[in-house]
Amino acid sequence: MKNNEIVIGLVGNPNSGKTTIFNALTGARQKVANWSGVTVEKREGVLKQNGHTIKIVDLPGIYSLSSYSIEEIVARNFIINENPDVIINVVDAGNLDRNLYLTTQLIEMGAKVCLALNMIDEAKSKGLIIKTDILGTLLGMPVVETVARKSIGIKELIDSAITVAEKRSQKTRHLHLDYSHDIENEISKIQSCIWSNHLIGEKYSTRWLSIRLLENDNDIIDKLKDYPNYNEIINQGLQSRRLLEKKFNDDVETILSDMRYGFISGALKESIKKTALKRIDISKHIDKITINKFLGFPILLIFMWLLFQLTFTLGEYPMRLIEIGVEKLGLLIENILPAGSFNDMITDGIIGGVGGVIIFLPNILILFMGISFMEDTGYMARAAFIMDKIMHKMGGLHGKSFIPLVIGFGCNLPAIMATRTLENRRDRILSILINPFMSCSARLPVYVLFCGIFFKESAGNIILSLYLIGMFFAFLSARLFKYFFFKEESAPFVMELPPYRIATFKTIILHMWDRSSQYLKKMGGIILIASIIIWILGEYPKSPEINAKYNTLINELEESYSIHIKDMEKEFGQGSEQVNMFLLQYKTEKQNLLLKEKEEKIRHTFIGIIGGLIYPVIKPLGFNWQMGISLTTGFVAKEIVVSTLGVLFHTSEDPEIIETSLEEMLKREEYGITPLVAYTFMLFVLLYIPCLATIIVISKEAGLSWALFSLFYQLTIAWITCFLFYNTSLLLGF
Repeated sequence: MKNNEIVIGLVGNPNSGKTTIFNALTGARQKVANWSGVTVEKREGVLKQNGHTIKIVDLPGIYSLSSYSIEEIVARNFIINENPDVIINVVDAGNLDRNLYLTTQLIEMGAKVCLALNMIDEAKSKGLIIKTDILGTLLGMPVVETVARKSIGIKELIDSAITVAEKRSQKTRHLHLDYSHDIENEISKIQSCIWSNHLIGEKYSTRWLSIRLLENDNDIIDKLKDYPNYNEIINQGLQSRRLLEKKFNDDVETILSDMRYGFISGALKESIKKTALKRIDISKHIDKITINKFLGFPILLIFMWLLFQLTFTLGEYPMRLIEIGVEKLGLLIENILPAGSFNDMITDGIIGGVGGVIIFLPNILILFMGISFMEDTGYMARAAFIMDKIMHKMGGLHGKSFIPLVIGFGCNLPAIMATRTLENRRDRILSILINPFMSCSARLPVYVLFCGIFFKESAGNIILSLYLIGMFFAFLSARLFKYFFFKEESAPFVMELPPYRIATFKTIILHMWDRSSQYLKKMGGIILIASIIIWILGEYPKSPEINAKYNTLINELEESYSIHIKDMEKEFGQGSEQVNMFLLQYKTEKQNLLLKEKEEKIRHTFIGIIGGLIYPVIKPLGFNWQMGISLTTGFVAKEIVVSTLGVLFHTSEDPEIIETSLEEMLKREEYGITPLVAYTFMLFVLLYIPCLATIIVISKEAGLSWALFSLFYQLTIAWITCFLFYNTSLLLGF
């Protein structure tokens, strides 16, 4: 503890409520980044209490401190290297026999721990009475009861953590898990080798190192390579390991694991009393319906259908308000700034591009709210359970792989990172390769735009169909990849079903905002830059000869109509229906000339040249060249598909005549976008190449060769599928 600053590491199993406690402690005072050198999410928050500035680091959800996953190594390295003042270990009070395994490993590391018995209300409802004083004495740490979703016990928890950090806690004591005489003897031998170099003991707990070497921890072996007595230590570890395995006729990992569980069992017998159940286990009764082999899948489909219906219908109203605000902002800036290229770049490039994407923020918020609700109530784990058999049959995967796929509905980047929770490398790579088929939130603006124009009455159903098609191609691809590349069987696993919980509004909002803020960051970063680049490519080189040509045509049109309008006003009277119809005809013809001028200008710009090269490839799919350009720029980020269309179709030369709404422009006959073309376009956006950031992450997680394969494979699948769909539909008369 330095300068009244306390650093707290938050550790716990998945589904223990760790993130809820983190949110309850820090609220909106959070920042998200990646751990140095790896793409595992790092969350930090700050609060002030009792005169201290407290930094809380939310470590990845883990079941143990072994080295089987990157998350475990990240959490372990933080405890070793950063030496936090205290660790808050969040455990599910109703599942202590499983959750306390991680606690025993923290004890072995010599960490200063404060235990949070979370969801204590649910434990009591199961008839469990936990004697926290006795449990704390046995574990050598203070124990605090909490109900994080109701913010119960949060203040007491942070106060207790402060007393541990200040070394005032009467419960904190140095504890050794007592292994058998034979094991303790071998631990002492390895410790003796380690003690010959005092530098090792200054950084690590020598007892913990000895235990990890007995368990053949490769990460620890690598860490010791730079020390002079490395060979002596490793040889002793190997010798002790062989001796114990011979004596016990089992591997050391299993032996030590059994003894840790034995310690936990003994501690719980002393500290837990079971009484009659206070209420029926509601979760089991709900599960009889939600994971029923006949009803489970239809219920999951209904949940998804409702989510997409709400995403479109509820999101439409605030979306329109934002759209009006964007249009008014564009007109305001256009009137304030002097006419010229800078004005055009701000209004057409930045506001037209970024504004065209930001209007879909309400839809993104509703989608993430729905996903957060499913996670916080515990239904997401049921969705994985329901999909387990389907995924195993269709792609040789198990239900645990479904969680990263569902996360892919939000964003493919964290979804691909979430595959690290899969122990088997075959399952990890297979899940990574199929994840981009899951329709991420970046594609949602494209769906909402085209569904709002061409499928307004059935938008929710259309969007749901795209998500289901994405899942179908994911499973189909998994089956193909398994047959050609991954023929070995997937690793077995046990599905964990946490109890159902009432999701609090505060928690849902925090989770929703945490994810949606990434969408907003894109607005001010990659999409802003891309919109400016697209505008520049669409403006240069200039074509003065085209200006001159259309100025002449428009002047001729105006002269012709000005002559005839006077004659008509004399014959029918000013403001008559005939005169108004004539004026409408004039405005339409002028509008068509201005649109043709804009299109001809763009065709001579850099972006027009690119569009001309792409057009022969996309023409068989029914797309116009503007759509082709938007698909090309969409490789950077899928939201840019919409912002590109906004820039390409935005026209502000004469706001009284030209319809500046992107929706109105896309409906114009000359662009040839029919409902069939619109659906084919959305289908292509769903299936074609992942965004640039996703490709980079695939390269880091699976290797460059798999990233390049993913690019080629998805582009091929998208083109063939859309070609067959579009042309077959035309033949059938759709």
